[in-house]
Amino acid sequence: MIDLFLPKDLLSHFSVTDVQPLCEVKLKRDIFHIYLEEKNSLPSGYNISEYESKGFYKAKVIQDFPIRGKAVYLIIKRRRWRNKKTKKEIKSDYSFIAVGSKLTEELADFLKGTGREPNRYY
Repeated sequence: MIDLFLPKDLLSHFSVTDVQPLCEVKLKRDIFHIYLEEKNSLPSGYNISEYESKGFYKAKVIQDFPIRGKAVYLIIKRRRWRNKKTKKEIKSDYSFIAVGSKLTEELADFLKGTGREPNRYY
């Protein structure tokens, strides 16, 4: 059911690990934190026998569309992949995150259309 509220195709690459309804006392508003971890799938074009998963990068926070009047923040942990011989690290490339922004591409496009700038919470 949660995939109805998340950006298109997000759950084909990530798993939801937690959902927390919170309240920001300072700002007097309710928010949702949705925690996601990248699935254990090597990016396409690489040989699985040459790479190993080495945990996750530090989580990134991305603001998404509100749900039922509550702000939504996606906390995304991306997987680290390391070449067994060269030790060079790679990660997947996701086009659904707007370049240079902490917003999903869908939300960034929506805000551009309204003529106002996104609220920089984080």
